[in-house]
Amino acid sequence: MNGRTVRDLRRANRTAVLQRLWFDGPLSRFELGPATGLSSGSVSNVVADLIADGLVEEAGSVDSDGGRPRTLLRVAPGSGHMIGVDVGETRVRVELFDLTLTELARAERPLTGRGYDVEVVVGHIRDGIAEVLADAAIEPGRLLGVGIGVPGIVAHTPDSGAVVHGQTIGWDAVPLEALLRTGSPLPAGVRYFIDNGARTLGQAEMWFGGGRGARSAVVVLFGSGVGACLVTPEVEHGRAVEWGHLTVRVRGRRCRCGALGCLEAYAGAESLLERWREEGGRPPEGADEETALTALLAAAHPSGDTAGDPVALAVLEETAEYLGAGLSDLINLFQPERILIGGWAGLQLGERFLPAVRRHATAYALRYPAEKVTVELGRLGPDAVTVGAAILPLADFFGRGGRRPEPAPEGPAPAWRAALDDRAPR
Repeated sequence: MNGRTVRDLRRANRTAVLQRLWFDGPLSRFELGPATGLSSGSVSNVVADLIADGLVEEAGSVDSDGGRPRTLLRVAPGSGHMIGVDVGETRVRVELFDLTLTELARAERPLTGRGYDVEVVVGHIRDGIAEVLADAAIEPGRLLGVGIGVPGIVAHTPDSGAVVHGQTIGWDAVPLEALLRTGSPLPAGVRYFIDNGARTLGQAEMWFGGGRGARSAVVVLFGSGVGACLVTPEVEHGRAVEWGHLTVRVRGRRCRCGALGCLEAYAGAESLLERWREEGGRPPEGADEETALTALLAAAHPSGDTAGDPVALAVLEETAEYLGAGLSDLINLFQPERILIGGWAGLQLGERFLPAVRRHATAYALRYPAEKVTVELGRLGPDAVTVGAAILPLADFFGRGGRRPEPAPEGPAPAWRAALDDRAPR
């Protein structure tokens, strides 16, 4: 058994059945055999255990060929709950989900004035968690965990848990997990799973969005800045890459990270709007970035027969070229099957912006990998980061065979990253 114990085997079997029901259910016991590779006896035993634990329930029946109808099984939605948090560029969004990732409640807190002040963000997360639990009347102890997507690089340390290095937002080794645990509204046994926001976006798209079924993909988060999540056969659970800080112009514009010539200084929404202002554009007074980007799009593409503002059109075209050139680097380096563009700015620019991005990506990339990649918008909308964040505790739960997590140990949880490898249905 290669060092595996009977307990390990049972956990793996429970994981296999839960995941197939979650992705492909409802399924009968008969269908679960070939779907999981387990014998009929093993399937019956595992299903009986999962039903006894309240994790699986019956969901009707279907006729069989000449025999009795087969009972269908599904994951019980109310048997577990997760919270997903998106520490975004304009707001902190908190959502509560049941075990099938159906949203039960949400809370949003705008980031204005002091913006990324650590105490403000921590307070927004705590208040949002308390609000969604109260709205849905869920006891905190019933949570499987809280997943949080943040800007920057996340390091997991034995003493402080998740520590965030967010240079672009002024976070220098912020011990976010330790800060959240101090005065937390949650019991000590409820874990926090903190990761880069581009990676949680990528995880959501790979599990059940535009990346589903792909062996290799890059999921791009296009907002105030830009980031990406890389998924390849060698990096199946995805890895956040600081793509926005590739140098695209020597001695170029200053990026918010402090360096000169970063892609983000040309392709992010913040720089796009700044260049529009420099060229004489007039976003609404006091508007946030989302509202200002809406105004730029309206100027470039007015309704009716009115001609678009040539300055706004030129800025959008330049941004599309920089973004396409940045995508060409990803194409040449990783040769992905798919590139998906998400994030609030990417979704707002939408299909009208995409042909220009594709054109420039193809022009700057090597011909062979460029011919094999598709560039599309992500499919999960503005909630993709929170959904992806909620997947982190869900994956940990699956990795434990549907067992509730033990109280958080020192350092990162061991099971959740490996569990992400089985991210999509076979």
